[in-house]
Amino acid sequence: MNIPFPVRKQPQGEASRHARRAYRSRFSLSQTVFLASIVFLFMPLFVLVLYSFNESKGMGWTRFSLVWYEKLFLQSDDLWRAFGNSAIVAFSSAGVATVIGTLGAIGVNWYKFRLKVYVQAITFLPMILPEIIIGVSLLVFFSGIKLKLGLVSIFIAHTTFNLPFVYLMVMARLDEFDYSIIEAAHDLGATERQTLLRVILPAAMPGFISGFLTAITLSLEDFVITFFVSGPGSTTLPLYVYSAIRFGVSPVINALSVVMILGTVILTYSLRNFLKYIAAK
Repeated sequence: MNIPFPVRKQPQGEASRHARRAYRSRFSLSQTVFLASIVFLFMPLFVLVLYSFNESKGMGWTRFSLVWYEKLFLQSDDLWRAFGNSAIVAFSSAGVATVIGTLGAIGVNWYKFRLKVYVQAITFLPMILPEIIIGVSLLVFFSGIKLKLGLVSIFIAHTTFNLPFVYLMVMARLDEFDYSIIEAAHDLGATERQTLLRVILPAAMPGFISGFLTAITLSLEDFVITFFVSGPGSTTLPLYVYSAIRFGVSPVINALSVVMILGTVILTYSLRNFLKYIAAK
């Protein structure tokens, strides 16, 4: 015969004390610091978005207006030309860096060779060295081989410093890879090429896409290296903004920044579910 134990009911005052403690625990020091950091990081973006709708050019608010967006889309040919150069260099250099970085990560991860340790060490150099040193060294190199500075030199430079980031992201994905799947593919008669295309690359797809998007972001925002290796007629968006702010920050730049923020948010949310699906597969 089972005799149930009596359940002790908490007094009303004790229950309320527990509720107050749980409420206070929601606002711990770490959460407060986190919220303060988020506000500190996103406040400049909020100010930028706000003043892109300001009618006046100064910091004093006058009234809501879309005049700067009108000038952005109808009277800013040089700005859009610079943005086009940045987009061309970003997507092309990110694509090449992603292909080379992915194949390099696969080769270093799955194969053994003499200089493997040295290859891994050299791969991290573009991440460790200051950008000004990379920019000057690339400028000296291009001058030594008599390469004319322009979009081609910017493309080579951006591909160079994007490689380590793609390599690291793909390598992190491959470190979690189950090698028994490759052994199963070989047991079923798959060749090295079929294993690479149908097993390894699909498994590394999240790192592949993340590295590609990261390379695009790094290329779009780079100024220091681009400043050294750019030539006449190859002005990118960061170089254009730098030359424009010497005469005062134009709200047209604020409007373009808002457009880029919206594009980034839409692209991120569009790819999030796709990346989750790929990761699950």
